Amino acid sequence: MDSTPNETKRGWDGCGRGEVKNYRSGMRRSFTSSMLPYINTRTTPVQFEIPRIWLTSVYVAFEYAGSLTGASVDECKSLLHLENVAVVLTDLLVKLIFSFLLSYPLAGLLKRIPDAKPYQKNLFIITVSLFYLVGLFDLWGGVRTIFISSFGAYVIASYVDGPFMPWIGFVFLMGHMSINHIYRQFANAPDKVDITGAQMVLVMKLTGFCWNVYDGRLRQEDLADFQKERALLNLPSLLDFAGYVLFFPSLFAGPSFDFVDYRRWIETTMFDIPPGTDPKTAPRTRNQRKIPRSGTPATMKAVFGLIWIFLFLKFSAWYNTNLVIGNEYMDYGFLRRIWILEMLGFSTRMKYYGVWYLTEGACILTGLGYKGIDPKSGRVQWSRLENVNPWGIETAQNTRAYLENWNKNTNNWLRNYMYLRVTPKGKKPGFRASLATFATSALWHGFYPGYYLSFVLAAFLQTVAKNFRRHVRPFFLTSDSQRPTKYKIYYDILSYLVTQAAFCFTTAPFVLLSLPSSLLVWSRVYFYTVLGTAASMAFFASPGKPWLIKQLNARSKAAKMDRQQRQQAQQQQQQPRQPLSRESTAEEPILGGALPSDPGKELEDAVQEIKEEVEARRRKGVSVGMPTGQDMKAAVENKLGKKL
Repeated sequence: MDSTPNETKRGWDGCGRGEVKNYRSGMRRSFTSSMLPYINTRTTPVQFEIPRIWLTSVYVAFEYAGSLTGASVDECKSLLHLENVAVVLTDLLVKLIFSFLLSYPLAGLLKRIPDAKPYQKNLFIITVSLFYLVGLFDLWGGVRTIFISSFGAYVIASYVDGPFMPWIGFVFLMGHMSINHIYRQFANAPDKVDITGAQMVLVMKLTGFCWNVYDGRLRQEDLADFQKERALLNLPSLLDFAGYVLFFPSLFAGPSFDFVDYRRWIETTMFDIPPGTDPKTAPRTRNQRKIPRSGTPATMKAVFGLIWIFLFLKFSAWYNTNLVIGNEYMDYGFLRRIWILEMLGFSTRMKYYGVWYLTEGACILTGLGYKGIDPKSGRVQWSRLENVNPWGIETAQNTRAYLENWNKNTNNWLRNYMYLRVTPKGKKPGFRASLATFATSALWHGFYPGYYLSFVLAAFLQTVAKNFRRHVRPFFLTSDSQRPTKYKIYYDILSYLVTQAAFCFTTAPFVLLSLPSSLLVWSRVYFYTVLGTAASMAFFASPGKPWLIKQLNARSKAAKMDRQQRQQAQQQQQQPRQPLSRESTAEEPILGGALPSDPGKELEDAVQEIKEEVEARRRKGVSVGMPTGQDMKAAVENKLGKKL
């Protein structure tokens, strides 16, 4: 028996059970969020019978990983019970990474199924996904969730007609997912995970599917270009639809894509060579397959994905939520606390970089990532399903660049199936479209308060950034806004620092999730982004904004006048000289100017001088008349000094 009731009970390996529970909870909290799947519905761990030599190898790998990431060996041993032949794998990280890596050899097998037998590809996809859900994770509840959403969306698209069909599908799918979001949030069980993350990916695919079916029922002339590309004129077969829903490389964490992409891939029309393409530049294939060879780009994605995962494990041991909500956080200075927030955000982003790179690589290996041939370089592009650009995010100088490079497929979904759909035809998207998009994004993520703090503040940040870009940035360009001035580099550096600092503050609640923790961390850095955003919005709502606009208009007007003068000077310089003719030669001065260059003008000037003299004499009281006839001729000749 223990000597004190408060002493933590320890297992056979000497690792405190309470410590292990906290460790698992912390790792799960750091690795998962609503953007990644929760893929277990049972409290009892899943057990696998594995040979002892395999267990020893896995233990050695865990021990090495623990030494690199700062986790103790006891914590690693708590996951592997070497005295028994069973190993308990309840850590979501291990499960997900294993399933992601297993998708690569399975994708290679899928690619080798004959192009002429798409039904075999569908059956293979369905079989693998069911193995993941049931065989690997024992997720019978997850299978039920996917079936309800998919079957409901297919029925709605099939039997509901009219303009409200896609909205009915949207409400059904979002409502079903919201129930699971609420259940997960109130359960709040670190050792109990669910299918919500995979369902989030599914909602994007199925709401887009409903809109694509609706667009296929409209006249082509009433559709925008992006609608024409994705419209479905006929409902797909149930087998094709099931293959689309259960596409295993993107089942748990995306990327999402529209059904038209899946159909073109499974029918291999995606890989048709455009007419007029040089056969020498056509992508290389193997064994008469139309799908180009994609092993190299897929492998590169996998390698970089694993590197990002490794860096996440390393950095999350240094920068985590426990650090920013702990008392030691306040031992650092203000700038150091901001730096820690930045590194917390960076370590969290590395998790997504790694997962999305791994899933995208598996999609590339199947061929679905194919995006044609670059007309400039002639090289095959594999960026159709690219979901993130780490370099673009980490070097972003404004909110637009930051958000455009993050979660691209979700951004496309929000733009194509919400932002543009609530905008009346013939009008530009306005406040209503922005509000609907924001609400959809928030509900899609779930109901944790941290999400809403981040989204609301991010919306204001976008508005402020737009004002700075429109009304401040032009001062660091030339008057015609065509070239940067020598001071532009300082604006770029400052905007980069401000953007990164603002977003590390804004995204902190997205990591912390709870309202008390989020407000605590914000208060510890004095709400600097909230205050800066409020001050900026107050300035642009004051006379300061009209003053900036006035200054920019003045610079623009001056630049326009200067440009017009330069153009006139260039036109005069470029105007060709007319060849001399007999008439023009006769008008040129001869012998030092015996003939005037404009006789008519000199005659008019002489008559005008005579009139002015007559008027001047009349004002003095002298009675004099205007000369006429020969008198006028004599007066003019006197003025000109020659005979007419």
